[in-house]
Amino acid sequence: MKFFLKFLRLSLIGLFSAFTLGVVATAAAYLYLAPQLPSIESLKDVRLQTPLRVHSRDGGLIAEFGEKKRAPLKFEEAPDLMLKAILAAEDNRFYEHPGVDYQGILRAVVHLIKTGQKGQGGSTITMQVARNFFLSREKTYLRKISEIFLALKIERELSKQDILELYLNKIYLGHRSYGVAAAAQVYYGKNINDLSVPQVAMIAGLPKAPSRYNPITNIRRATIRRDYVLGRMFELGFIGKQDYEQAVASVDNARLHGQSVELAAPYMAEMVRAEMYERYGQEAYTSGYRVYTTLDTRLQRYADNAVHRNLLEYDQRHGYRGVEGHMTFSPELLAALPPIESPTLNKPKGLDSTPVVIKTLSEALIEPLRAELNQRQISGDLLPAVVLHLEDQAASVIRENGEVIRIDWNGLKWARRFEDENTRGPALRFAADILRQGDVIRIRKDVQGNWQLAQLPNVSGALVTLDPEDGAIQALIGGFDYYLSKFNLATQARRQPGSNIKPFIYSAALENGFTAASLINDAPVVFEDQGLENTWRPENYSGKFFGPTRLRVALTNSRNLVSIRLLRAIGIKTAISYLQQLGFDTDRLPKNLSLALGSASFTPLEVASAYAILANGGYRVEPYFIERIEDSEGNIIFQHEPLRVCRECEKIRAETEPRADTDKPAGTQPDGLGEESGAKPAAVAPRVMTAQTNYIMRTILRDVILLGTGRRALSIGRRDLAGKTGTTNDQKDAWFSGFSSTLVTTAWVGFDKHEPLGKRETGASAALPMWVYFMENAMKGVPEKQVEMPAGLVTIRVDPETGLLAAQGQENAIFETFRSDNVPKQTVEVNKGAGPVHETASPPSAIPEQLF
Repeated sequence: MKFFLKFLRLSLIGLFSAFTLGVVATAAAYLYLAPQLPSIESLKDVRLQTPLRVHSRDGGLIAEFGEKKRAPLKFEEAPDLMLKAILAAEDNRFYEHPGVDYQGILRAVVHLIKTGQKGQGGSTITMQVARNFFLSREKTYLRKISEIFLALKIERELSKQDILELYLNKIYLGHRSYGVAAAAQVYYGKNINDLSVPQVAMIAGLPKAPSRYNPITNIRRATIRRDYVLGRMFELGFIGKQDYEQAVASVDNARLHGQSVELAAPYMAEMVRAEMYERYGQEAYTSGYRVYTTLDTRLQRYADNAVHRNLLEYDQRHGYRGVEGHMTFSPELLAALPPIESPTLNKPKGLDSTPVVIKTLSEALIEPLRAELNQRQISGDLLPAVVLHLEDQAASVIRENGEVIRIDWNGLKWARRFEDENTRGPALRFAADILRQGDVIRIRKDVQGNWQLAQLPNVSGALVTLDPEDGAIQALIGGFDYYLSKFNLATQARRQPGSNIKPFIYSAALENGFTAASLINDAPVVFEDQGLENTWRPENYSGKFFGPTRLRVALTNSRNLVSIRLLRAIGIKTAISYLQQLGFDTDRLPKNLSLALGSASFTPLEVASAYAILANGGYRVEPYFIERIEDSEGNIIFQHEPLRVCRECEKIRAETEPRADTDKPAGTQPDGLGEESGAKPAAVAPRVMTAQTNYIMRTILRDVILLGTGRRALSIGRRDLAGKTGTTNDQKDAWFSGFSSTLVTTAWVGFDKHEPLGKRETGASAALPMWVYFMENAMKGVPEKQVEMPAGLVTIRVDPETGLLAAQGQENAIFETFRSDNVPKQTVEVNKGAGPVHETASPPSAIPEQLF
């Protein structure tokens, strides 16, 4: 008895001593670690690393940049089932303990005593928040103690809802997804509110070990973990028996999903990414910025279709360059292609005369095909496929998904062999002339929806569309496929504009005393220009010469020799000074007569910017592509204030200031405008071309479409379009720039290596179709808008041969528009027998109805 009492006394003393030592050790640890614990204030104002998102003007998602995929979620927005699943999987006593689950810690201690190994330490959700925000993941006793103290501190200063919200957003769930909302998108491509019960359980099971229990990495382990979570949810009464049994029996369909991109505009996305990095550095990718661009979703889609369609049509005109590869079929696959009876037509010698139909192929047989095709990236609508069988004038091909497609002769016969840019091989007679079984090819659907043989085009192209009122880029395509070439041809490729520059040379001439009726001789000439290395003998594209030609006719038909003589007449320095005023970089303008033929180099965006001056009445606007930037809370931190055309401003200035205001800098608003409302004065686009010159140039460029090199655009059926073709030497660059009052669009086609496009591939044939494909859709439903003639102009009858005033009763007189002070003084002498003037003749501003 005495021994028992003595043992009891010693045990109590031991326990008391151990307890005292524990308290002292805990106090000492707290005193040591407390000063090192971070402030909880930072958790109250935590900034989750959220990716940069780029949107169109109307809100459609274009791209997302950032290593961490996260979609911040407020506690109130979290589905109740997801909250319950997380609690069931990680911490079902979350609302009962003070941040530390002592029962769990005791279990961990017992495990350590029994096994001598560290196990799971009863980590609560609060402890996980402490570790994820402030501590490392190393398994040390010191880190665990710090985690406990920090968890207790967090619970004292934050509510349970705040802690759970931080956990739902911070926890890593595999494949760069942070937070349950991001995981829902990454694994299932769904909004978190749309997840099924088993999908919720799968995501709730990931925090334990995202790399081990990941349904993409290891579906077996992930399913076991999911079923455990479902079991816990059932035990805790979070789901009923029927839901549990159905969920456990379901097969998980997780696969990697990107953020749901709503508008394909990768070139614009990269422009935004580069700009945001320039502004904010690495923070651009983690601070949750939302950038709203100037892109119009509808116009961007039309632009993408126009570029693809036009480049593929060019490519087909020049022939087939051959298959992308070849694979040999296994005997098993060949055995799965049973022959059937079918009529045959004129089989070439050596061609197997038995067509086949394809029965359903097993996964094992399709796998080698799929492996071959998956090596090739899908580009636009060009899909990789393998030739299964050839008929006389048809081919059966298979895609990577096992779909078998038959291509008939209309989809094959275009593919004459490519020899060079001007030559194709002989016409095809049979499918076997170009294909054989096992060939790896590309296929696509044509505009009628029929399958055809295709190929990745070698030729490049770009299209850019601006709002001429403020320079907003509404559509931009920088190449056929961003993922094949990230070089942005719309903004980075400096190419010779050819005749696309002529309207600005002619505008300079109109500002310096010439008229649309001025005569310039279109005749052979040799120039000894000091700015050129050799004697220069320029020619018209046609090789013909037309003698004395009015400027309107010369520009309408793009006569090179007239343009050169005109430039020489006004002077190169005068022309360059004028072009500088329009925004052209003078450092890239040649100081010789080749300037008249577009030997400078500019990007399609720069050319479109200059044409915006013609479209908006003579004002210079600056292209821009970011409309506003919002922070992660939706606050606007940047709003672009573009230079805008303000015709009312000009009227007010004219009324209040009879003379030109030379003291007021360009781009400012006239005094008094907007003061009544207290609004901030707008930035006004400066006038750089007189209204009179602008109007005359628009009528000439409208004639380009009506009567000249741009006649293909008549198919759009509008009366308010104008533009100009452009072609460089050896057809290395093809352009068409054109506009209405609401849109200005530049289309360019050429090879990256400056190779010739082909003898007949001018701006009218290679680039204009792209412009037409875009504008015919872009302008649908937009009312036609005719431009009013400004003051200071008159329209009179002139002689078409001399540009002089028409004689009374002259039969072939035409109308021309002049500045009031530039009307011809002389009257032409009419040949004997001239009839009366036609009173019904139309001035150039009116378009004959019969052309439409």
